[in-house]
Amino acid sequence: MSAGLADAWRAARPPVAGLHLDSAACSRQSFAVLDAAARHARHEAEVGGYVAADAAKPVLDAGRAAVAALAGMPDAEVVFTTGSLHALDLLLASWPPGGRTLACLPGEYGPNLAVMAAHGFARRPLPVDGEGRVAVDEAAVGLAADPPDFVHLTPVASHRGVVQPLSEMAHVCAELGLPLVVDAAQALGQVDCAVGADVMYASSRKWIAGPRGVGVLAVRGPLMRRLQPRLPPPDWVSSLSVAQRLELGEANIAARVGFSVALGEHVASGPVAMRARLAEVGRTSRAVLADVGGWRVVEALDEPSAITTLAPVDGLDPARVRAWLIAEHGIVTTSAGVERAPLEMTAPVLRISPHVDATADELTTFAETLALATAAV
Repeated sequence: MSAGLADAWRAARPPVAGLHLDSAACSRQSFAVLDAAARHARHEAEVGGYVAADAAKPVLDAGRAAVAALAGMPDAEVVFTTGSLHALDLLLASWPPGGRTLACLPGEYGPNLAVMAAHGFARRPLPVDGEGRVAVDEAAVGLAADPPDFVHLTPVASHRGVVQPLSEMAHVCAELGLPLVVDAAQALGQVDCAVGADVMYASSRKWIAGPRGVGVLAVRGPLMRRLQPRLPPPDWVSSLSVAQRLELGEANIAARVGFSVALGEHVASGPVAMRARLAEVGRTSRAVLADVGGWRVVEALDEPSAITTLAPVDGLDPARVRAWLIAEHGIVTTSAGVERAPLEMTAPVLRISPHVDATADELTTFAETLALATAAV
């Protein structure tokens, strides 16, 4: 089944120029997604942007419904954003009056930390094990003893492919009556996010393989009604719901249409099958990279993630290696600097994140080329 899924995913896209191992940064859009966005842009030119936006409403509503289903939040209202960071900014800027404390992982994404600080939220670290995975039982005790205003959990980080126990933490938060906010930027489409959190936000461009410049913020009804968007003032727009106020403003509707189509493709492919195939790709990646000199594979072999992180052991510069791989062989990877997780990282790493179409031969080729790059730089 995984071979058929992989072949179908590859056939649905333009041929790749080189080797794309960077889906955790920006995946490859399908012909259908590209065509849908282009058709909407053309429709704007034909009938006007606002008329075209009205015509696109059924597609956008289907995209919202898919997000709510994938999050396990059937009662959620889903707001389109420009991406994950924008979604978090909207949420925290609108957070109800009262306390300003949150609990999050020590390895929290650096830009998220900046947004939290900008909105005056104090952080408390969740306890973790040696792999950076939250220690659920210890966290439950600490959260019960000194509850924050909410728990913010990033199930898969930007700098490491370790999968957090999202379902278990959702259960803990529900038992304690604590809102759970999930940053699913790296998780949506890669791991199961259907845990019924209070908030989930995500990007289009990663594992769902939609366009850049669009994301979503899904908030369950009771919390959504308590949010207080800064703009526009409620007495100016009394007819608009909170969700409508959050989404008000200029928008790239074509990108939202493309994202909605990508969500439909993901659902049609089967989220369970997609997750299983991505985990299989991750295992293969880590197996073939285990013996490449100069690097240490960070994740365990069977980590259920397609992300493989390579930590240099001999002073190698991941940024130089990444640049060499692109310039010499057209292989796209990510060099992740310490700003990705400034409270946890001590040195840059190299990250690969192949999608479901990656073959064992391609991953072996990458391992061999990485050895050449290691010697060359």
